[in-house]
Amino acid sequence: MTIQSTDPVQLTADLIRCPSVTPEEGGALVLLQGLLEAAGFACTRVDRGGVANLFARWGEKGHAKSFGFNGHTDVVPVGDLAAWTVDPFGAEVKDGILYGRGATDMKSGVAAFAAAAIDFVKETPPEGAIVLTITGDEEGDAVDGTTALLDYMDAEGEKMSICIVGEPTCPEEMGDMMKIGRRGSMNAHFTMIGKQGHSAYLHRALNPMPAMARLMDRLSSHVLDEGTDHFDPSTLAVVTIDTGNPATNVVPAQTRATLNIRFNDTHTGASLSDWLREETAKVDAEFGTRTELRIKISGEAFLTPPGPLSELVAKSVEAETGRTPELSTTGGHLGRALRAAPLPGGRVRARRQDAAPGGRERRGGADRTAQGDLHPDAARLFRLRREGLAGTLSSPFARHGEGRDSPLLRLALRHGRAALSRRGDIGIPCGPAEGRKFYRVATFLPRPSRRVELR
Repeated sequence: MTIQSTDPVQLTADLIRCPSVTPEEGGALVLLQGLLEAAGFACTRVDRGGVANLFARWGEKGHAKSFGFNGHTDVVPVGDLAAWTVDPFGAEVKDGILYGRGATDMKSGVAAFAAAAIDFVKETPPEGAIVLTITGDEEGDAVDGTTALLDYMDAEGEKMSICIVGEPTCPEEMGDMMKIGRRGSMNAHFTMIGKQGHSAYLHRALNPMPAMARLMDRLSSHVLDEGTDHFDPSTLAVVTIDTGNPATNVVPAQTRATLNIRFNDTHTGASLSDWLREETAKVDAEFGTRTELRIKISGEAFLTPPGPLSELVAKSVEAETGRTPELSTTGGHLGRALRAAPLPGGRVRARRQDAAPGGRERRGGADRTAQGDLHPDAARLFRLRREGLAGTLSSPFARHGEGRDSPLLRLALRHGRAALSRRGDIGIPCGPAEGRKFYRVATFLPRPSRRVELR
């Protein structure tokens, strides 16, 4: 009996048509839940704080072999509609190109893995479990998104043995890079307070400007570290100093500054926060100023050391693309354009209008491009070994030494190269961070089933 495979290109288009601008659900999770439940997945909505989230599992709850996927269906605002040539939520095809918000980040990645998971459990019912956690809050504050899903899993005894995040990864070509870690990021906001006065009577005023200049110079001149085996050196950037004083004869009462730190696993957000406070106190003591400091830690640095998990992913990527991916911890939220060599099958291109006119690349704008390949006859081209989930999920561990790759991951790669993601993360449970479990990063590189170009 021939099993009808799930079309990731059509699913990508259907998801694009859902206007899911953070934090609106827009129908995207309802669509996914219907497809997954029809394939035998047990689905639960895990909504919190006005954010919609979806948990889906096929197989035994808490199974030791539980292959997980995490993604998001929310997108950034469309910006100026006049900069678009089509409806950003129309998934319109013009001259063989599919246009839409979220085509790359990351409705295509979600479509790729969802389609692969559905086809996999139909064609090769596994021994174990497949878990999908899809959030509607990644582009926003991300307080009630994946965090809420992890809280739900902790409370309900749900587990993932490994977890893949299908965000965009590859800087140049499909399969050229995979992430095994991520730098931490934090912002520090300084308000330095002096005493306003006339510039002709400096002895009656306390100018915070020289003190702020001294502090920003001390911080930006400091070498945080020299890098590690897997991370580049940490960086500190002063991004703004604002006083807002239009008068040339008035000493301002206060001035503000903001800096951003991207840090490797030599540091923690707490240790860097302590250092910032110490340096600020030294300058205040020197100048007599008083500084209010507000720090926001966006995320800690983390690393999945090269080993069974990264080798599993690398083998799967190499089997599908012919490329051995570089293990990387570079980058932030944005990726680069990705291209892949053509494969047999119908030609479909998808353009993502996500930047300003004129080809200038910017987040939330239009005309950023990426290419991938999708095959219409997935069952014919997948060539999956009928090993079941035992071969799929044990391969990162017990059977990894036999040189096996993951049939499920390869299926997602094939499905996903149209549903293109340029940066992706794969992780394993690594214990508590401030009292909660989180997942360390490696990478997932999706691949579709018909030729597709995402712009």
